[in-house]
Amino acid sequence: MSSDTATPSPPGTLGGGEFVAMMALLMALQALAVDSMLPALDRIGAELHTTSANQRQLVIGVFLMSAGASALIPGPLADRFGRRPVVLAALAGYVVLSLLCALAPSFPLLLAGRMGMGIAGAGLSVLPAAIIRDRFAGDRMARMQSLVSMVFMVVPMLAPTLGQAVLLFAGWREIFTAMALAGLALALWVGLRLPETLRPEYRRPLNPRALVTTLVTVLTCREAIGYVIGMALIQGALLGYINCSQQLVAEHFGAGRHFPLVFGGMAMAMACTNFVNSRIVERFGARRVSHSAVLFYIAASLNHLALAHLGHESLYQFIPLMAVNMCLMAFLGANFSSIALQPFLETAGAAAGAQMFVRMTLGSVLGSVIGHAYDGSAVPLTAAMTLAGCGALVLVLFSERGQLFRRVYPRGAPRPTY
Repeated sequence: MSSDTATPSPPGTLGGGEFVAMMALLMALQALAVDSMLPALDRIGAELHTTSANQRQLVIGVFLMSAGASALIPGPLADRFGRRPVVLAALAGYVVLSLLCALAPSFPLLLAGRMGMGIAGAGLSVLPAAIIRDRFAGDRMARMQSLVSMVFMVVPMLAPTLGQAVLLFAGWREIFTAMALAGLALALWVGLRLPETLRPEYRRPLNPRALVTTLVTVLTCREAIGYVIGMALIQGALLGYINCSQQLVAEHFGAGRHFPLVFGGMAMAMACTNFVNSRIVERFGARRVSHSAVLFYIAASLNHLALAHLGHESLYQFIPLMAVNMCLMAFLGANFSSIALQPFLETAGAAAGAQMFVRMTLGSVLGSVIGHAYDGSAVPLTAAMTLAGCGALVLVLFSERGQLFRRVYPRGAPRPTY
């Protein structure tokens, strides 16, 4: 393990703006695979004869769980063969399986296709973090993660609207066709413009035992594991919201066809907050920013839970309260991820995969449980958010040995002068 600064960018590397956009869009293909489906869940359930309203959430849940369970695979492959070929293979799988989902004749076969999409697309969530770690370290990495997250959030803003627009002129199957076209376009861009960022001396042989060793190392690294599991709890609450959002917002709160606008507006708020984080994180430090955000997240969740428990919560009360929590998540995701990955330089790919495996597997399972707990109100969701925030705080305290708000600098990294 090392906390050394990252290596210089190789010759011919992408410029800053293009690099941020490419990393963000790679990650955003997973968001597209989830959020564009939300307006179509009721049609999918009706056409493929699901047995209950909550069962149609499996279109989202199966994808997320398979992506999380497969997150261990692309990291070691990328540490052996390089980042670029593994990214291209993941994109190819995403395109092919999107087309197979478009042709699925039954709900079980659709879920099988979604499982395959999650497996193929696992690299799209794991490898951008490893590529960023190849080039940046410390609070600079957190800043870059925030910029990537800011651009990435454009897709959740637009994806439900895209899905709704497709439904106006075609069926839900054409949404999968649109996903395949997006994946193909990005594969061409990556093939033409992305250089290899893994230094030759950091390449490691493909060794199944090393995979287990890396997972054990991640799980036993005290300074990282609290942030990994803490973010899994927060992410589980967010995925719980995504799983039940069509029922909760569109049906219970009566947003109807305005649901994509509501969902997209919250995503836009998160994008703006990621931009704010990118501007302040180098000044104040990833720990100070994220630790403050955890405390505010708990307070906001408790307030929302109290209102939901009283009953008669309206859409116009739910939107700002949920938006506040989602904005606070923007101060957590990039910062928690960058802090957790700091101890791993030479094994950034495998470590990113192992951390994503823990985060996504636990988060997606929790999200599915939270979504299926939907009872026609916001109480299960807000209770889960409160518990997730409290759990994350305890875990962060464990990793930080009880000391919040401290500033840590990677070895050799310059300290800002303000």
